[in-house]
Amino acid sequence: MAETKAKAPVNAKAAEAAEKKKAKAAAAADKKAGGESAPLPKGYVPRLKKIYRETVAPELFKEFSFDSTMQVPRFVKVVVSMGVGEAKENKKILDAAIDDLALITGQHAVKTKAKKSIAVFKIREGQEIGARVTLRGHMMWEFLDRLMNVALPRVKDFRGVNPNAFDGHGNYSLGLTEQIIFPEIDFDKIEKIMGLNIAIVTTARNDKEAKSLLAKMGMPFRK
Repeated sequence: MAETKAKAPVNAKAAEAAEKKKAKAAAAADKKAGGESAPLPKGYVPRLKKIYRETVAPELFKEFSFDSTMQVPRFVKVVVSMGVGEAKENKKILDAAIDDLALITGQHAVKTKAKKSIAVFKIREGQEIGARVTLRGHMMWEFLDRLMNVALPRVKDFRGVNPNAFDGHGNYSLGLTEQIIFPEIDFDKIEKIMGLNIAIVTTARNDKEAKSLLAKMGMPFRK
């Protein structure tokens, strides 16, 4: 009995250390994805994800005659970024971009640095010139839903997005000129109107599959 009691505290400490290590690894993975996000209710399934599972995935499986459901194109991640050239002279603009991205995506943004020096633009290697957020999981689905059904229709004289902005490998890029199309942004509180870039990464084998996936999910392509 005495021996069992002596070992108990050691086991408890080992379990506590294991939990801390697990939490640290999860935090590191979250940070790598682009920052921390707010927890979602247990059992919650985003509206767009439910549509994909119940309607879009079966339609894609039939359309392209796949042999396995694992071949059906799906979304991997969405990268939302802002290039802030003025940050080299005014750090306040970069901080504003980070705050705007956090409001738009619901996830903390990370600063991006110049990979090389460009004398013409007075940019030095390693200089902070932008911000980026990488969305996965539920946060990705929620953002895509708001982008396609709320933000894009708010663009002035909107006639659809470019249907040819694929990279040849099933990924789609979209550029927006104003962050104020997102309802989360308060026009009276913004530092400056800034554009943003959105890269949607999928598992599609080619652009045809990716375009069909996006179109069925509700992406308003220009005709």
